[in-house]
Amino acid sequence: MLIIPAIDLRDGKCVRLTQGREDAETVYSADPVVVAEGWVARGARWLHVVDLDGAFTGKPCQLELVKKIVEAVSVPVQLGGGLRRLEDIEAALNCGVERVVLGTVAVSNPGLVREACYLFGGERIVVGLDVRGGFVAVKGWKEETAKSALEIAAEIREMGVERVVFTDTSRDGTLAGPNLAAIEEFARKSGLRVIASGGVSSLDDLLQLKALEPLGVEGVILGKALYEGKVELEEALSAVSG
Repeated sequence: MLIIPAIDLRDGKCVRLTQGREDAETVYSADPVVVAEGWVARGARWLHVVDLDGAFTGKPCQLELVKKIVEAVSVPVQLGGGLRRLEDIEAALNCGVERVVLGTVAVSNPGLVREACYLFGGERIVVGLDVRGGFVAVKGWKEETAKSALEIAAEIREMGVERVVFTDTSRDGTLAGPNLAAIEEFARKSGLRVIASGGVSSLDDLLQLKALEPLGVEGVILGKALYEGKVELEEALSAVSG
């Protein structure tokens, strides 16, 4: 199972938000490139980068910085945040990212997801499902859809999407532990590969997620737990390597 450090970008800095709230920000570094290099030096095999400014404004704002990160590291990078037009997706991929993570647009414009899978391949198009009570939140988690996560999963799978980032918004940035029951149900019923995100605070959380690997849980994104030293990356990698 992959352990994927998160690098959340806002105003050119590496930050974390609690439950996606703009007013609940902690700045961890003024140089996200150095942060990225550090995670790779410590063993990370993927990086998960989020353009928070893009998520809130609806258009990518940090592509120059993303390109610097991609050029500085030797591992693949996936990017999410504000990618809601085909040209934005193409621009992100042209920056050198391996995969893009589409969120709001998967609900508001599913035809774009289908076209992106056709043009760039389903392997490079990931859908980020930010889930609250079984339903999907969009537009920087400010609005909730009427469709369940599983309904949307069935639709995007038919479009060619192969994997999702599943975030329980009630747990994100809280260190309260992942919503294992929700992740297990989604993985079991969706038929998609799942990267879990939100709430991980201990090696025990990681081991419980690893137990879901046979259902298709192939990775976990770690943010606050890494930045606040609740989990050491080397220990996390060792714990799930068996």
